[in-house]
Amino acid sequence: MSKGDPLLVVTDLVKHFPIRSGIVIDREVARVRAVDGVSLTLNEGETLGLVGESGCGKSTLCRVIVQLTQPTSGSVSFLGEELVGRSRKDLRKMRRQMQMIFQDPFASLNPRKRVGQIVGDPLELHGLAKGSALKLRVQRSTN
Repeated sequence: MSKGDPLLVVTDLVKHFPIRSGIVIDREVARVRAVDGVSLTLNEGETLGLVGESGCGKSTLCRVIVQLTQPTSGSVSFLGEELVGRSRKDLRKMRRQMQMIFQDPFASLNPRKRVGQIVGDPLELHGLAKGSALKLRVQRSTN
């Protein structure tokens, strides 16, 4: 990626959830259009805030961007690499460089955990540090 290239490019992103009905014959009777044709570009140094009423698709859009939920259609490019259709292993490596911050702290932070554990868990999960190196890295980041 060269300087000036966008960090994130989302093109015509769509996520529809099917509504199914029927006991003997399971069929789709309708669709919930959670995200419908969203396009955006985010450049280095920019911050994006999504604002909207409850249930309008903000969280779904974020989950689809980081591929926690697969899109119905559309494209998501991060650091010049297409995310849609990638393997779980590839996505796991790329998610180390992504972050969503939700407004509701109880959706983002577990009140039963200490700050050090909240900061350290992702580092350990992604294999970036463990043991005394993890403890030192967490201490540096929380000071």
